[in-house]
Order: sequence, then structure tokens, then C-alpha cells
Amino acid sequence: MPRTTPLAPMMGASAVMSGNTVRSPKTAELVAGTLRRMVVDGQLKDGDFLPNEAELMSHFGVSRPTLREAVRVLESERLVEVRRGSRTGARVRVPGAEIVARPAGLLLELSGATIADVMTARSGIEPMAVRLLTEAGDTAAYDELERTLAEDVPIGWDTGRLAETTGEFHRRMVELSGNATLNIMAGMLHEITVRHTAFAMSESNPPSKADYEKLMRSYRRLLQLMRSGDGAAAEAHWRKHLDTARGLLLQGLETVKVRDVMG
Repeated sequence: MPRTTPLAPMMGASAVMSGNTVRSPKTAELVAGTLRRMVVDGQLKDGDFLPNEAELMSHFGVSRPTLREAVRVLESERLVEVRRGSRTGARVRVPGAEIVARPAGLLLELSGATIADVMTARSGIEPMAVRLLTEAGDTAAYDELERTLAEDVPIGWDTGRLAETTGEFHRRMVELSGNATLNIMAGMLHEITVRHTAFAMSESNPPSKADYEKLMRSYRRLLQLMRSGDGAAAEAHWRKHLDTARGLLLQGLETVKVRDVMG
């Protein structure tokens, strides 16, 4: 059953810079800030319902319009979900990396970024995640990635969805590294890199059976290095893997813009 959580005291007002002026935050912003902090601190968890309006109004000493404005702030940040007409109220929805993925993709499109830019950025993120995961010695994580290679990736090859299944392997590997910042950065690039890989495979550089087998050997070698605990070797192997893959996937597509692939 979803739960409601006791409320924390409202944070004191603090000045906010706006251009060259200093203003005090609106009451709705203070209420939203207190509730936001409760989510960040784990007092409000994913799936919890906020207390009802009457309780919130009494606790914060605010009017219904002010309270609803505060909830709209949180809703715009994707921290709560409000079902209009429902009697259950606002429900906490802790976002994942997807909350920044779409805006980031749009920004890359608007800036004229190329797919080469994105692939280079990925090469800077994933090798460090590999090193962290290797040094963590997390056998359960290695087992999970092994199952992905043994089950999901072969299905992807057979069904023409190799880009999607290998993309999920990459995304999950970074997630398992335990570094929240790397995970968010990888999540931002995930959809773009998957779409580019699928585009390259179907339009320009379709992989042969030999290419697929070489890819699988490289993945298996990575897992061997991870299980050995040699973080430096695992990082170096993955950096070389990504550099090679980038060269192959960009053949003839070096100047293709992100917007041309995202559609």
C-alpha cells in the first residue's frame, strides 16, 4: 500500500538572485522546496502519496492556491504525479536518467552536434564506469551482464534488434558501476547512441556474422577482465573496443547531425 509521510518543518526563506536584483522566494517555492528536500532525503519515497490538501495547508499555513502552485512546481520537475479528479492526491515519482535525456537530446539537436560528438563522449564515460565496476568486485553484477550476453544479445541479432540489446548492455553496465553522475550522463546519451547504431547498421554498415562474433568475443573478454579484478586492463580494453566500434559505425557518417538521426 502506498504510504503518506509525516511532514517536515518548512525551510526558512533565503534570498534568490534574479539578474542584478535580490528577491525573497515566493511562499509556494518554499513549500515546494521543503517537499523536494523530503524526496531527496528519502523521507518521501517513490510511490508515496503526499498528505491531503487540508493537512498540507494547515501544516504550512498557506492557502489552497499557494499549495497547488507548489505542487505544480514539483509536477513540472517530474517529482510528483497528479491525477486530475482523483481523491488520492499527488504521488511521488522519483525520476531516473530519462528526465534529462529528452531535453539533452533536444539541446544537442539545436546545437548542431554530430553523432561523432556523441560517440566520443560515450568513450569518455563508459571506460571509467568499467573500471569502477571491476574494482567493486560485484559478482552478481557480472552474472547479470553475462546473462544479457548469453540471452538478450543473441535474440537481438536474430531479430534485427542488435543495436537495442547491445545498447541496453552498455546502459546497464554503467548503472551497475554505482556512480550516479556517470549513470545520468550515459542515460542522456543512451537513446541517441542506440538510434545512431540502428541507423548505421540498417542504412550504411550492416554487421556481418563475422562482425557479430567479433563483438561477442570482445564483450566476453571484458567480463573476463572484470572478474579478474584488473580494473586498468578492463578500462583499457573497453576504451579500445569503443574506439574501434566508433570508427566502424561512423564510416561515411562522420558529419551526420544528431537531428538527422533523431527525426
